[in-house]
Amino acid sequence: MIYFTSDTHFGEPRVLNIDRRPFSSLADHDAALIANWNDTVSPEDEIWHLGDFASKKKGFAEDLLTRLNGRKHLIVGNNDSLATVEASGWQSIQHYAELTVEGHLLILCHYPFRTWNQMGKRSVNLHGHSHGRLKPLLPRQFDVGVDARDLRPVSLPDLLPRLRVKA
Repeated sequence: MIYFTSDTHFGEPRVLNIDRRPFSSLADHDAALIANWNDTVSPEDEIWHLGDFASKKKGFAEDLLTRLNGRKHLIVGNNDSLATVEASGWQSIQHYAELTVEGHLLILCHYPFRTWNQMGKRSVNLHGHSHGRLKPLLPRQFDVGVDARDLRPVSLPDLLPRLRVKA
């Protein structure tokens, strides 16, 4: 299975206030997001993190990646530090990607687009950055950030329930 997430901001205390996440401490926040990730994603699954992964503290992202299930890909976000980008544990790192899943072209970027490649041919734009605050104005555009998705990664069938995707 392939999963998507964004804006976890592991280890970043400001996320508790700015995004009003329901945790009394950063330790509780990180533990809950790790548990949600690992309850959803198996070690054999693929997961695309669409930016703003973790604290800039040296070694933090690398340690965290060893604790999270799945083959992990990073789409770089505006808050991803060099320590995050250079951490071992990523299968791939880029600012933008296009994937085809079960015949559906997915356009992946940290930022939401106003238009995207093959938009008129039913391609799907997955993004983060807006923390669930951007009203969905365009069809086939989805915020996969944890604030918009019950604090856990999502699959394409979660986003497009009428789509039949083989597990």
